[in-house]
Amino acid sequence: MRILGSLLRFSVGLVYMAIAVAVFMVVCLLVAPWRGLRIRACNIYGHISGRVCLWLASATVTNPAEVKARAEKFYPAIYVSNHTSALDIFIGIWLAPIGVVGIAKKEVVWYPFFGQLYAISGHLLIDRSNRANAVEALSGLAKAIQRYNLSVWMWPEGTRSRDGRLRPFKKGFAHLALATKLPIVPVVVSGAHRSWRKGSLILEPTTIGLQVLDPIPTTDWTLENLDQKIELVHQRFLDALPADQRPT
Repeated sequence: MRILGSLLRFSVGLVYMAIAVAVFMVVCLLVAPWRGLRIRACNIYGHISGRVCLWLASATVTNPAEVKARAEKFYPAIYVSNHTSALDIFIGIWLAPIGVVGIAKKEVVWYPFFGQLYAISGHLLIDRSNRANAVEALSGLAKAIQRYNLSVWMWPEGTRSRDGRLRPFKKGFAHLALATKLPIVPVVVSGAHRSWRKGSLILEPTTIGLQVLDPIPTTDWTLENLDQKIELVHQRFLDALPADQRPT
């Protein structure tokens, strides 16, 4: 029954995504010449669809109004979150304020419906297998952030954890902070890995805890102290995560 229930929810989710993406595809095409408007239109889509998909997954978010208010309070910023589940995508697009640009691996364009909208939305796609191209893309994003008055959402672990435990951070978010001087806002997610485990099609009812921590200023970040600053951000996550999501 669990498998049948999960398959039913996946099916309803795909139908919903097909309809919602069709609507917002039209909106994106209408504002195609203006990247900033495309990004903001897809933020509106994310606020609606992210919440719907979390509901379909039987994922209950604790204190949603409070975390939404805190995320908006600290805009503009570089929001960084731990990555433990495919649900993190829906958490991110629901929680991110209007004007936040996302960064995703190029393979996301093959995700049914969601990927095709992402491809034309103005959000950034990077090739993680080609470091030079990824660095160049982040450099271009830094200019777009300043031009369109944007913020950014990133998962600095690069790939999601199989067991929910925090992995080491890659440096992309820190180099973006150097270029933009935007503060870092840690978004700590706990419990999501129990809902949709990597490699599984079973959705378990789960309560997800979200914490939007205080911003970390980056005005004093330099190439020389970058490793130390990355460790500081990583430690903020370690201090906020439950014991079963800290590295062993």
